[in-house]
Amino acid sequence: MIRACATVMAAAAILVATSGPALACPVCFGASDAPMAVATNMGIIAMLVVVAGVLVAFASFFIYLMRRANMIARQSASDKAAGYLDDEGTVQC
Repeated sequence: MIRACATVMAAAAILVATSGPALACPVCFGASDAPMAVATNMGIIAMLVVVAGVLVAFASFFIYLMRRANMIARQSASDKAAGYLDDEGTVQC
């Protein structure tokens, strides 16, 4: 196991040492008006819109559940007051 780990580490070190220089995008060089920088910003905005949409849907689902629970509780209370339900919550016809 240790020998396999050492072999993998040695291979990774050789790959890092012999790799060519990495080419940076225009944003890293400071060209903030380049098409690639604009596309990057649009991609970030699109991902934020998706995340916000999912969060809004999640929150609205729980708001729906709270409203539904309140509606059922009010209906149950009115049914009990009208004599449709007994103390165990069973319907009396």
